[in-house]
Amino acid sequence: MTASASTLSSTATAADVPPASASQPIAAKKPHVVTSPNGERNDDYYWLRDDTRKNPEMLAHLNAENAWFEQYSAHYKKLEDKLFEEIKGRIKQDDATVPAKKGDWWYYTRFVEGKEYPIYARRESGPTYRDAGPDAAPEVVMLDVNALAAGHDFYQVGGMDVSPSQKMLAYAEDAVGRRQYTIRIKNLVTGVTYADAVPNVSGDIAWAADDRTLFYVENDPKTLRSYRVKKHVLGTDAAKDVLVYEEKDEAYYTGVHRTTSEQYIVIDLSSTESDEQRVLPADQPDGAFKVFAPRRAKFHYHASHIATGAHHEAGGARWIVRTDWQAPNYRLMQVSEKGIGDRAAWKPLVAHSDRVFINDFALFENYYAIDERSEGLRRLRVVPWSGEQAGDKPVYIDSTEPAYTTSLGANNEQATDTLRYNYTSLTTPASVYEVNMKTGEKKLLKQQPVLGGFDANNYATERVWVTAKDGARVPVSLVYRKGFVRDANGKSSSPLLQYGYGSYGASMDPAFRSSVLSLLDRGFVYAIAHIRGGEEMGRAWYETGKKLKKKNTFTDFIAVTEALVAKGYGAKDKIFIEGGSAGGLLMGAVVNMRPDLYRGMVAQVPFVDVVTTMLDESIPLTTNEFDEWGNPKQKSYYKYMLAYSPYDNIRKQAYPAMFVSTGLYDSQVQYFEPAKWVAKLRDMKTDSNPLVFKINMEAGHGGKSGRFRRLHEVAEEYAFMLDLLGMQE
Repeated sequence: MTASASTLSSTATAADVPPASASQPIAAKKPHVVTSPNGERNDDYYWLRDDTRKNPEMLAHLNAENAWFEQYSAHYKKLEDKLFEEIKGRIKQDDATVPAKKGDWWYYTRFVEGKEYPIYARRESGPTYRDAGPDAAPEVVMLDVNALAAGHDFYQVGGMDVSPSQKMLAYAEDAVGRRQYTIRIKNLVTGVTYADAVPNVSGDIAWAADDRTLFYVENDPKTLRSYRVKKHVLGTDAAKDVLVYEEKDEAYYTGVHRTTSEQYIVIDLSSTESDEQRVLPADQPDGAFKVFAPRRAKFHYHASHIATGAHHEAGGARWIVRTDWQAPNYRLMQVSEKGIGDRAAWKPLVAHSDRVFINDFALFENYYAIDERSEGLRRLRVVPWSGEQAGDKPVYIDSTEPAYTTSLGANNEQATDTLRYNYTSLTTPASVYEVNMKTGEKKLLKQQPVLGGFDANNYATERVWVTAKDGARVPVSLVYRKGFVRDANGKSSSPLLQYGYGSYGASMDPAFRSSVLSLLDRGFVYAIAHIRGGEEMGRAWYETGKKLKKKNTFTDFIAVTEALVAKGYGAKDKIFIEGGSAGGLLMGAVVNMRPDLYRGMVAQVPFVDVVTTMLDESIPLTTNEFDEWGNPKQKSYYKYMLAYSPYDNIRKQAYPAMFVSTGLYDSQVQYFEPAKWVAKLRDMKTDSNPLVFKINMEAGHGGKSGRFRRLHEVAEEYAFMLDLLGMQE
């Protein structure tokens, strides 16, 4: 960052902020050689890694970092508190989700005013209350997470599954934040929670049809890789659970689920570049799983089962498959139950398109719905099984807004003509709709209430395109409060926060966040850069943003910043950026490459020590990631990754102000990555801009548990940025 950009605005004084060198923790340097087949590197801060998380010197350093953060942020604590109350004040505290029907019950989640955690509940739909609506029957509380969380610094309920009879509930709990769950089982009729406890699992749960057998996925205790599918029989010793399947290839993640038709249990095996599924009739829990289609290199597929219905002239059950087989943007195919195991038996259903990417689909007796992307925006296509020969044509559900997200909602039953879907945009709160696929009648069931005087008409959203370094067109979603103006030269004096991720094919769709209003109402423009590495623009958008093309992610982001300044959306000395996890890698890379562009950066749980981590297969999740980043044991990947790794490319230069956060028990990005990064930055950077590092000593990758605790973290980040601009109101 340039000297002029690093100074405080005229509304703040030097006395307002403690000097950056007041008591910043300086980590000791202890040379350590990191070896690889392609060379050796010295790592002075490797000693900050302690897998037991008990090393006194390491803990003392992290506590010193937290103390420095508290000291630095003390002068804007009132602003932080104001932001927290403001953000919290927009939330309807005693809110509930729209009930979703499954069998004889309506299921929903609700919150109680002042409480941190959800209550999972249901109401009977039939036969007594079958036509009376979701609010007619008395409420039955399945889980009160507030009660379960009592006495824990961290608590989270992960996966849940109600048995086919809807009498039993299995749920996964985590009281550490490391995503190592323990399965518990509750009888929903008697209210009794059984003594059964199945530890060290991923959170995936699937009941067999007998209401006694439960399939789950066990994690490797060291690497946390989900790799073994087991089955637990109610009332038996979990230590004696039968191993059903073990995935030997360390590049694959393992999951398990029950199909929406309720008729099959499916083992899901997925890597970055290929998939495999194994299926078993749910009423045969002691049977053998069959491979649906054998894995092959660069072959993705996901099969979903549909029971009898109008989709087949004989009314027979079958499978619908989303696949990239000879279809980079995916197509849909179909196969009978007899065709399980034979890819050659698949028949086309929806053809591949170079312009439309198929995200997902939902199956019903008379229709199927496709969640797809066109020009980077998500829409839904509803298609009748009868086909156009019967006069029925596909219907599209999209929007007139320039940037929006439409997606499939909770569709738990196939025997219905009603489709549940979700809609949101940067100015429209999350909305739940139902559409009658036969008549086209659409009904808004709920729009997330936003308190505090919110009026969507006060805000505007835009979609702009930016030309990347190599000529690619990058979409950008923008939102700001109306009244935003540029000066006579087309420039802006407004601050801008630019968010990005760009990895794993994860698409950062434009969605409403009520917390962002606190920035928009203070004159900020908020931008989402839909950079390569995601799948917003189709599969090729992802493929050209990973492995030996990963640098496109970073240069796309930089190009967006430059263009937004040039187009007058943000003042060049008031640009802030934000990203987390792999988006934290993005943050670290771009501030090494172009620190002059940015006033400040927020990096949450950042993956910044790419080469060292990917060389160490004992670190959780490393082996699953080779197809994303490359294997640095191979020379070409080693050289390429080393050229952008944030930790390895820190150099003596001025950096923007930085807010970095992590969790001591993070299982996705280990705490020592950002700890080392911050230590090295403190030693190397030549500016006096603040660098603060906050470590949550009780949580993991997702930060604190509880809905209000997370809001505190958002307020901390916003206050950090606003303070740099002298906005202390």
